[in-house]
Amino acid sequence: MKRTERLGQATAPDGSVLSLFRHDRDFYIRVDGIELMSTRRHHSEDRLAELACEPLADRPHARVLVGGLGLGFTLRRSLDLLAGDATVVVAELVPEVVAWNREFGISGGALDDPRVELIDGDVSDVIADRASSFDAIMLDVDNGAEAFTTSSNAGLYRAIGVEAAVRALKPGGRLAYWSANQDAQFEDVLRDAGLGVELAQVRAHASSGPRHVIIVGVAPLSSRS
Repeated sequence: MKRTERLGQATAPDGSVLSLFRHDRDFYIRVDGIELMSTRRHHSEDRLAELACEPLADRPHARVLVGGLGLGFTLRRSLDLLAGDATVVVAELVPEVVAWNREFGISGGALDDPRVELIDGDVSDVIADRASSFDAIMLDVDNGAEAFTTSSNAGLYRAIGVEAAVRALKPGGRLAYWSANQDAQFEDVLRDAGLGVELAQVRAHASSGPRHVIIVGVAPLSSRS
């Protein structure tokens, strides 16, 4: 029987402890002892990228933001879908997560793609600083509006955080959230911010595992005042 190795540990700004493990060829990250993500089951992370980026596949100079690197699957799939002149900005709050991706090749070298702009910091700060910058924003920084991992993430799901994200979108831009569960109250927050709401239920693995939800808010095409 192959043993499970703990390869690294990091502490998030709120004190949550992230640990990277490897079992056989698979990697997974636990937060305070609870498995948050793994290389065995990443279909929903892939779908997050697909629902945000597929409409942009032929758009010249598309610019998208990925909030939360994790194990790199959303980044990798975004790069697969977007054209060679696109830019994918990745914001990761925990530096060790970036180091793990590089050291163990978890994201298949995605961070070395010349289209990637890596920011070691809070995605909220990136959103606040870049008005009307992005054709799509993908947020997978937590389990959803409940802010399971980092308490500061909760602001991203409140009205003020959603409104900031909408300001960072170009007209017609797409704001996509990964969520462990459907959240009708959060969907109403998106609608109140002027977004059309689309939902997709997807499995963690392509054919099995728990169902997760991708929530997509679509900005109107007309310019916002």
